[in-house]
Amino acid sequence: MANPRVLRLADQIKEIVAQMLERRIKDPRLGFVTITDVRLTGDTREATVFYTVMGDDTDRAATQAALQSATGVIRAQVGKQLGLRHTPGLVFILDAVPESARHIEDLLAKARSGDAEVADRAARAQYAGEADPYKKKPDADDDE
Repeated sequence: MANPRVLRLADQIKEIVAQMLERRIKDPRLGFVTITDVRLTGDTREATVFYTVMGDDTDRAATQAALQSATGVIRAQVGKQLGLRHTPGLVFILDAVPESARHIEDLLAKARSGDAEVADRAARAQYAGEADPYKKKPDADDDE
């Protein structure tokens, strides 16, 4: 269980970084960025900022370069607004959750289509032999 203070600081860092990217950082390489999560170490020395970018691989690479060049400015603003003795170092990592979710959605769609195909085959299935394969004793009434 994480320390509530560390969780609160991580949320504050997330808000500060998002505001900085929206208002102060004017790098043309910076694409449509969303800050998804911030994880702060227990000693509050390192902060890992997870982000997503809309676009293709070139947009992601350009955004990564823009974030690397703006890390110092963002870190200075985080230190100023939080008022901590030691400002945490920032590391920006591309969040893999959207790609993982897309992959899972593709797998689920494939499973649904497979289930529909099996249900369709089952609806059209016919017995290999008779409909009732069990032998029955002749009734005594039938002999008479």
